[in-house]
Amino acid sequence: MKVLVIGGGAREHALCRSLSQDPAVSELHCAPGNAGIAQAATVHPVDQLDGAAVAALAQRLAADLVVVGPEAPLVAGVADAVRAAGIPVFGPSGRAALLEGSKAFAKDVMAGAGVPTARAYVCTTPAEAAEALDAFGAPYVVKDDGLAAGKGVVVTSDRDAALAHAAACDQVVIEEYLDGPEVSLFAITDGETVLPLVPAQDFKRALDGDEGPNTGGMGAYSPLPWAPEGLVQEVLDTVLQPTVDELRRRGTPFSGLLYAGLALTSRGTRVIEFNARFGDPETQVVLARLETPLAGVLLAAAQGTLDTLEPLRWHDGAAVTVVLASEGYPADPRTGDVIEGLAEADAADGTVFVLHAGTRADEEGRVLTAGGRVLSVTAVGTDLAEARTRAYAGVSRIAFKGAQHRTDIARGAAGQ
Repeated sequence: MKVLVIGGGAREHALCRSLSQDPAVSELHCAPGNAGIAQAATVHPVDQLDGAAVAALAQRLAADLVVVGPEAPLVAGVADAVRAAGIPVFGPSGRAALLEGSKAFAKDVMAGAGVPTARAYVCTTPAEAAEALDAFGAPYVVKDDGLAAGKGVVVTSDRDAALAHAAACDQVVIEEYLDGPEVSLFAITDGETVLPLVPAQDFKRALDGDEGPNTGGMGAYSPLPWAPEGLVQEVLDTVLQPTVDELRRRGTPFSGLLYAGLALTSRGTRVIEFNARFGDPETQVVLARLETPLAGVLLAAAQGTLDTLEPLRWHDGAAVTVVLASEGYPADPRTGDVIEGLAEADAADGTVFVLHAGTRADEEGRVLTAGGRVLSVTAVGTDLAEARTRAYAGVSRIAFKGAQHRTDIARGAAGQ
């Protein structure tokens, strides 16, 4: 099988790493990729938002499967262009990807499907926003209705800050605050069959103790030893399957990766948001635990044959990933700095590996920072404590100017 992955972040590096280990994959390509992905796949330049260009590249490579990683190309309809070219693609249509591209649309779908979620108002004026904030009270939850690279949500007790965020967006969704721990649960679907993966938890805030600004994610871990028994089945029955069924009923079938961001509240499990693709950095730990070869599962979703697959197999152990970010991230990330220690951070036995996010290679072959989140140092172990220790050992071997990371990823869950 020849596989083309679209994207250039740590999520796509994780996908490429798993696909490169799949004996069914004879050729692996990625566009546009990054300095780390180039070591696992052949990289190609492409405008990942240009569906015609992506489809043309897939045809030129004679790809048997295209995997669209990021949300922006999906919302832009890139998967539609590839499908129109007759090539199987893992990723929803542009219309179905509105489940992530518009939080108002997602709320409407959840209402139709009877999915438990936070009460919310859709606001387009400052007066509407102020009224909604006062209706719910603090803490205030204000979400940009459109795509914002994981940084469009403000949760604050400062009413003025909440109003300012609302004013900076064309349309916002203002919600009641959901208490309780958060869980990320991915599911692979072909539009009918829904195959849940293992839960993970990510860390959105920039600083230890969940302080500082919201980011795209500073680390993640799996499994969740504190999660209630039966959580995956509950979410499949009450959230994932009803959502897929509702979208199909509306004539907008969802095929690809459905990501449910959940809050385990005092009143039960509630959906915080949906994403239409693998989450970053949760993908790094979920795929690290997956034992079933990945390519066949993604192809089955693309071809509508998920119901013929055997149950997924998982490693018994644990995985932890720690994000190394640039100085100034998330507001104003510094780029162009030389990264040292990459080879030293990788463990020879595969228990620690570095996944690249914002990197590029210069003319001398050095790896430089090229984005806010630069690397995801990922480790596996028999339990969370071992995986966490290994991940931070890997982090300690890497250096670039102004590097920052959280020191408390999975600390509580690991009992450390």
